[in-house]
Amino acid sequence: MTAYSMARPYAGPRLDKKPSRNTLLAFFLILGLGLFYSAWSLISDVGETATVVTTWTPFVLLGVALLIALGFEFVNGFHDTANAVATVIYTHSLPANVAVVWSGAFNFLGVLLSSGAVAFGIIALLPVDLILQAGSSAGFAMIFALLIAAIIWNLGTWWLGLPASSSHTLIGSIIGVGVANALMHGQDGASGVDWGQASKIGYALLLSPLIGFVCAALLLLALRALVKNRALYKAPVGDAPPPLWIRGLLILTCTGVSFAHGSNDGQKGMGLIMLILVGTLPMAYALNRTMPADQSLQFAAVAQVTQLALVKAAPQPAPADPRQTLAQYVRNRQPTPELIPAVAALAGTIGNDVASYGSLARVPAEAVTNVRNDMYLTAESLRLIEKNKVVTFDADTQAKLKLFTEQLDSATRFIPLWVKIAVALALGLGTLVGWRRIVVTVGQKIGKTHLTYAQGASAELVAMCTIGAADIYGLPVSTTHVLSSGVAGSMVANGAGLQWRTLRNLAMAWVLTLPAAMLLAGALYWLFSQFT
Repeated sequence: MTAYSMARPYAGPRLDKKPSRNTLLAFFLILGLGLFYSAWSLISDVGETATVVTTWTPFVLLGVALLIALGFEFVNGFHDTANAVATVIYTHSLPANVAVVWSGAFNFLGVLLSSGAVAFGIIALLPVDLILQAGSSAGFAMIFALLIAAIIWNLGTWWLGLPASSSHTLIGSIIGVGVANALMHGQDGASGVDWGQASKIGYALLLSPLIGFVCAALLLLALRALVKNRALYKAPVGDAPPPLWIRGLLILTCTGVSFAHGSNDGQKGMGLIMLILVGTLPMAYALNRTMPADQSLQFAAVAQVTQLALVKAAPQPAPADPRQTLAQYVRNRQPTPELIPAVAALAGTIGNDVASYGSLARVPAEAVTNVRNDMYLTAESLRLIEKNKVVTFDADTQAKLKLFTEQLDSATRFIPLWVKIAVALALGLGTLVGWRRIVVTVGQKIGKTHLTYAQGASAELVAMCTIGAADIYGLPVSTTHVLSSGVAGSMVANGAGLQWRTLRNLAMAWVLTLPAAMLLAGALYWLFSQFT
C-alpha cells in the first residue's frame, strides 16, 4: 500500500444528504402532472366510446386498483434501482443524489420504449378463468390480492435492507392466486397456473443470477489479463473520482442497467394495469380501438380464410359450444377431437363480428367483452396447439394461422401511451425514495473489501446485457439477483472474500420470496373473495 493511499484511505460515499426544497417541489410537481395526465387520458378514452355512465362503482374500483398497481411500481423503483446506482456511488463516479436522478430518468425512458412482450408474458401466468372474468368480483379480488401481497413483501425486505427480487415476488403472488382459485373451486391446485409458462419464467429467474456471477467473474479475469492498470483492481483512494474513461464506463453501465430495468420491470405493472382496465372499462380498453378500419376489415378476411383452412384440415362438425371446448383446452392442455373444429368455428365468428361492425372502434359496448374473450381464447388455443404439436398442418395453413394469431394479438395486446407514462413516472419517481438501504448492502456487505472500479464495471455490464437480452425474449428477470450475484462473482475473481452472512441472508430472501408471496397472495385472495 502506498503512503498516499494510507494517508487518504477509502472514503465511503455520502448517503445522508437530504433533498433540497426545490427537489421536493419538482418531485411533487411531476407526480401531480403525471396523475392529471393519466386521469385526463382515462376520461378522454371513456368519452370517445360515448358510454352512458349509470354508476360510479367501476370507476371507484378502477381508481383503487390503479393506485395499488402504480404503488407496486413505485416500491419496485426504490427497491430495485439501488442495484443500478450502487457501483457508481461507491466508486465516486457520481454523487449519490445525482446518480439516483440519472437512474430514474433512464428507468422512465426504459418503460416508455419497452416492447410489451414481458407484460403479456406475466399475464399468461394467470388462470384463464380469471382473465376472462377480469371485471368480476373474483377478478378484482385477484388483482388486489397479488398486488398487495407483492407490495407487503417488497416493503418488508426493503426495511431489512435485503435486495430481494420484485420479479420473484410478483410471480409468486400470481401463482398463489392461481392455486387458491383452483382449490376454492374444488380443483387440483396444479390446474390453477400455466405451469409451462411458469417453468419458462422460473428458468429465467433461476439461471440469470448464475449467469451474472459467472460472467462477471470471467469478465473481470479477462480485464486483468488485458488491462494492466493496477488502479482498476483496487479500492478508490480518498473521495476522488476514477480516471475519466473508467468513470465514463461506469456511468454508461449504470445507464444501461437503469434503462434495462425500466424496460423489463416496468412491463409487469403495465400488464396488470391493462388487465384492470379491460375488466373495469372493456368498452374502452378490451379491444384496440385505434386499429384502422381497413386493417380491421383485413383482419376479418384473414379470420374467414383461417376458418376455411381449419375446416379443410379437420372437417368434423363443430361442437355446440366452441368457447367451452377452447376454455377447457387452455385450462387443462388436453386436446380432444373437437378442438380444431372449435377453433375454426370461433375464428369464423370473430371474422363475422368484425366484418359486420366494420372496425373494432364500432363494436358496441355490450359486445366488446365477448368479442375480446373470443379473440383471447382463440389466440391462446392456437399458441398451445402449435407449441404442443397437436396437429401437423401444411405450410400454407401454418402461414395463415401465424398471420391470424398476429392479428388477434394486435387487436387485444396493446398498451396505451398514458399507461406507459403513468408506470414510467411511478418507477422513475420511486428511484428517488428509500434507495439507501439496498445501496449499502450491495456496496458494502457482499464482499469483504471495498468495491473496485473494475468490479463495478464488470457487474454492471453483465447485468445490463443479461436484462436487455431477457427483455428481447419477453422473459422477466431479477435486476436484484443479477447485479448482486455479479458483484459477488467479481469479488471472487478479484481474490476478495465474501461476507457469508450477507450472502446467507440474500439466499434466504431468494428462497423464501416465492413461497412467502404465494402464501400471502393466496390468503389475501381467499379473504377478499369473502367480501366481493
